[in-house]
Amino acid sequence: MRSKLRKMVRDCLPSVVKRKMNRLLGREIRFEGDFATWEDARAHSDGYDAEGILARVLAAALEVKGGRAAFERDSVLFNEIEYAWPVLSGLLWSAARSGGVLNVLDMGGALGNGYFQNRRFLQALTDVRWNVVEQAHFVASGKRHIQDERLRFYQTIEECLKENSPNVIVLSSVLQYLQSPTEVIEKLNRVGAKCLIIDRTPFQGGSRDTLVIQKVPATVYSASYPMWVFSRTEFMRILEPYWRPVINYTGPEGVVRAECGLAFGFEGMLLEARS
Repeated sequence: MRSKLRKMVRDCLPSVVKRKMNRLLGREIRFEGDFATWEDARAHSDGYDAEGILARVLAAALEVKGGRAAFERDSVLFNEIEYAWPVLSGLLWSAARSGGVLNVLDMGGALGNGYFQNRRFLQALTDVRWNVVEQAHFVASGKRHIQDERLRFYQTIEECLKENSPNVIVLSSVLQYLQSPTEVIEKLNRVGAKCLIIDRTPFQGGSRDTLVIQKVPATVYSASYPMWVFSRTEFMRILEPYWRPVINYTGPEGVVRAECGLAFGFEGMLLEARS
């Protein structure tokens, strides 16, 4: 009862108050920059493949898979699932357009947290295949500890496409951590999926992308890695020839500010293929 009351109070707080509280408690994620090149930012950070990240993510994923926790995000466990309703809507919408069949290409999907987050609703579908494309060490761990008849792991998009014909692509909090996100987007544009879901991705109103370093507090896992803050105009210019926007939405993180003064927000969008 007390934990539910704390959650109710926390949910009612404005995002600016939450950020100030997190800063005081040492829980705030910080953004430093901007950096001229990816190599420069990488030299000043640990990188997403830093030792210890996988171990924490795996431990959390096994708790969720075993039913001992409801949900995990970035290795943090939750007693209740925090649904990303626009993402779930996009998944079910895609399945409805394909006769109840859902074949997902989840780029950068860690150890399947997106699948576990939504599996209660996905169980009602005729056929589900959730395919995670990730770094080699995540894939090896996923295949050994997590994989089952619905959830699969692959090191490359090409490897995934040899066994699957995805009808939806999920890009949840991943593009900003890739060295060359435009190359990945252009490759995914040609996969043949009918729906593209982009979630928890940082955008700003400037005319160019900005490169910062995201620093994660030790309360989650102590790490730092380069992160792009995308120019919304340029980002949509790349998508426009292949995808038609259906909905746009603001993420729960709200607007944040890098230490260089750049203000940006985490956003999401659902798009459908033009062809």
